[in-house]
Amino acid sequence: MNEDEIRRILREELANIAPEADLERLDPTADLREALDIDSIDFLNFVTAIHRRLGIDVPELDYAKLSTLDRAVTYAASKLGAASE
Repeated sequence: MNEDEIRRILREELANIAPEADLERLDPTADLREALDIDSIDFLNFVTAIHRRLGIDVPELDYAKLSTLDRAVTYAASKLGAASE
């Protein structure tokens, strides 16, 4: 799985969590909680979705590494050993 595929999956899950958000306009470096106006429960749902869709266990100490879309993609790619594109 490459970074583009990971990004697509993460965007799908963010759309499930914040269906009213315009993910096409989401700055990939913006804080997800602020940009999508999601609360801590929504963020935990995102972490759970990462585990379910990608098979990655995300310890609480690593939650900050998922704060932006770019950071989440990089984190997931590193855990999966994904190739950059």
